[in-house]
Amino acid sequence: MAKKKSYAIPSGAPADAPMIRLNLNDHLFLRDPQDTELGRRILQSSVIMIDKLGFEDFTFMKLAQNIGSPEASVYRYFENKQKLLVYLVSWHWQWMNHVSSMRIANVTEPMQRVNILLGVITGKETVSSIINPLLDEGALRRIVVNEAGKFYLTKQVDKQNKEGFYIHYKSFVLRLAEEIAAIAPKYPYAHSLAGILIEEAGRQHFFAQHLPSLTDLENNDQLNAEVGRLLNHILHACVEKYIKKQ
Repeated sequence: MAKKKSYAIPSGAPADAPMIRLNLNDHLFLRDPQDTELGRRILQSSVIMIDKLGFEDFTFMKLAQNIGSPEASVYRYFENKQKLLVYLVSWHWQWMNHVSSMRIANVTEPMQRVNILLGVITGKETVSSIINPLLDEGALRRIVVNEAGKFYLTKQVDKQNKEGFYIHYKSFVLRLAEEIAAIAPKYPYAHSLAGILIEEAGRQHFFAQHLPSLTDLENNDQLNAEVGRLLNHILHACVEKYIKKQ
């Protein structure tokens, strides 16, 4: 009999570690998993397992076996695994919003604020030295890159949008769009550009790792920095002639 794989929660992020609570849309869950130790274990193990297995091969049965709890206990928190995925991706973007708020709080120069937000997108700007997040943000970033399409490319997108499923993602896009508008007030596509920059960061990571003929970037330890440089290139190529002169 094959030995059952175990997907352990990293010891550096125990379920009861001090953490900041993020408020997420209550349509995503039946019971807020942040409220209980079991719920936090469900979230933490889900991140590790989806990162390792991929969303297609991830099931609530496998999750329940990994945390040593009945499968029914998982369904007490989430109706299905798609809502769990949206919860995790929403958690990521809410965390990005939190990191952004901390990093730009005392920064007044508009271009510097934009660069900080681009750094948050690529992982350069974090608050890991200040706060220990509930979830493994590195694994969660990989999930956002690899499973991004399953976040909103569904037949339920309109209904879920009305229920506020994507509010934290849209909030981050809006934040970046407002900062772009601050440096280039007459640029007509600030929201579109903000969305392109955020989506392109994930796509370039995915292409470099899986479809290298679709990118000029290489999958090495400089990838995050290269993605950051590409985002800056796209930004300046679009807004250069619109930048407000000081």
